[in-house]
Amino acid sequence: MCGKGVPTAKLIAGLTFLAVYIFLAISHRHRGAAVWAGVFVLLVTRTLAPEAAFRSINWNVMGIFCGTYIVAELFIFSRVPGKLADSVVARSRNAAVALVLVCGLSGLISAFCENVATVMIVGPVAMVIAKKLRVSAIPFLIGIAVSSNLQGAATLVGDPPSMLLASYSGMTFNDFFFFRGKPCLFFAIELAALVSLIVLYIVFRRNKQPVSPIGSEPIRCAFPSWLLVGMVVALALVSFAFSDFEYGTGSVCMLAGLVGIVWYERRAVRGSFSLAKKFDWDTFFLLMGIFVLVEGLCATGIIALLADFLGRISRGNAFAAYSMLTWVSVTFSAFVDNVPYVTAMLPVGGLLAASMSIPPYLLLFGIVIGASVGGNITPIGAAANIVAFGMLKRAGEDVRFSHFVKIGLPFTIVSVSVAYMFIWLFWR
Repeated sequence: MCGKGVPTAKLIAGLTFLAVYIFLAISHRHRGAAVWAGVFVLLVTRTLAPEAAFRSINWNVMGIFCGTYIVAELFIFSRVPGKLADSVVARSRNAAVALVLVCGLSGLISAFCENVATVMIVGPVAMVIAKKLRVSAIPFLIGIAVSSNLQGAATLVGDPPSMLLASYSGMTFNDFFFFRGKPCLFFAIELAALVSLIVLYIVFRRNKQPVSPIGSEPIRCAFPSWLLVGMVVALALVSFAFSDFEYGTGSVCMLAGLVGIVWYERRAVRGSFSLAKKFDWDTFFLLMGIFVLVEGLCATGIIALLADFLGRISRGNAFAAYSMLTWVSVTFSAFVDNVPYVTAMLPVGGLLAASMSIPPYLLLFGIVIGASVGGNITPIGAAANIVAFGMLKRAGEDVRFSHFVKIGLPFTIVSVSVAYMFIWLFWR
């Protein structure tokens, strides 16, 4: 439970979190190390006991992240996403339609796979199209990146903010589709994705040239695709049959990841390549450490103070509170990693809802939607954007901060507005 601590503990916990947050805002390297330096401060100053720090780590979320990441890496390794993109291009009547559909495909893949991996596998398809058309690939890569970031919030396994939401609220995999008899985040995000494709078509509309198939490399193997499908089905079954099992989703994802590792090492490449080297250890340790830092804020009463402050601003009005949390989340996530932000703000949303005597889900969904999509505004707002930026630089493109804003800002405003109104309509 969140309680009130002494003023010194509040000061240490608050300043430590703020220092780590500022570091994450200005640097995308050594994030895990920076967070654990903050954890070390909390432990050394006895602001947080070691036992409390260990208990604050949500091991179900860690299991979801680990297993999903491994399965997604194997799916990319199979070359199936590239073949799907090639099939989409082959069936498009012109370049504008092809690029819009490729962006839509990247979004669908990102609902179940890591956003960065999606950009890395689908991005080269757009680069080839741009080269054939003799035009800049900048808007095409940006379109793929922002589409990937948007749909990461559609399912429990799509992105860390969704995992954090499930952890805090107790939602299962199936709850992201229908929850308490109402359509939930999946439908809000998919509707937003469909409308945002119109924005991308406006950006690409001048590219009316016919396109030919890209000629991607042949599929390596089918097993990772079946493993991904099997994991999703198993998550749905566990959510339906064992909704009270705290570690159910994490166990399913870890089991799928273990099966993937065994298959990969014994049959695919005979141990010549280690998945451990491909694993995103930085984000893994970032997630673990953030749980501890936020527990420090909670245990010292800072979360409760922030919720009380926001409650006074919103004056008990549910729409005002929902709107404020959604669009503040968009603003913050445009410049800062959304993992620490979402981890810290979910308890704030929960306490604020309790103080207003309303169900917490409206506010929690607003936080996740805003934080997941807000990173699309700038090239530093999401890891997928940074990867796309780097790909364009390596290709010799003169990509600038303003290029992302020109596409990402209208894309974000439209997509967040649609999802925001959908959630308000069904969850007010």
